[in-house]
Amino acid sequence: MVNRLRTGIDVLDRKLDGGIPAGSIVALTAQPASQAELFLYELTATRGTLWLSLDRTAESVVASIEQTPANTGDPTVRHISGEAPLDNAGKLVSALPETSNLIVDPLDVLEAQEPHSRYRAFMNDLQNHIVNTGSLAILHCLDGHDVPMLRDTTEHFADVVFQLKTRTTGDEVENKLAIPKFRGGRAPNDIIKLDLVEQVSIDTSRDIA
Repeated sequence: MVNRLRTGIDVLDRKLDGGIPAGSIVALTAQPASQAELFLYELTATRGTLWLSLDRTAESVVASIEQTPANTGDPTVRHISGEAPLDNAGKLVSALPETSNLIVDPLDVLEAQEPHSRYRAFMNDLQNHIVNTGSLAILHCLDGHDVPMLRDTTEHFADVVFQLKTRTTGDEVENKLAIPKFRGGRAPNDIIKLDLVEQVSIDTSRDIA
């Protein structure tokens, strides 16, 4: 039986028969103006985590993790800046230990690098290392106004795709999670309505649709 790694989010782990297969890459697509970071925060409580921040400074990420009411761990946070983010990210990924979490936040910066062949090489190296270490990679993909050209490539590499949609309806903020792709397992065919306030949980005020 394939070893499953918990996400730390009970509702997802139940839907996914205990979690995500070890050695998987997960693409989490979400709008920038959403509570998607709660998924990342709660993942850090499950096992040792390396968090690669491409936008915010390491200090900003650490402060956000410390301030959230969600259950979290104590991840190692590294800010990647400079002229060669793919190279810098690749060096950190290559040192990821066994059975760890890797968070790339956001992936958009790497998807925008030229030439495109270098991004594909990075993703192949990432996939090999995640498989070899039995780890779990979560790629935070911003689904905003300027989606990178290589988003299709990212979702093709990904073993699992989480699509979080956030919209304002009347006087409420509504969050819906779809899992259209689950390589090596059964993808849930229902949409999960979530309550994203202090942690990730099912929205019990409405029927799951």
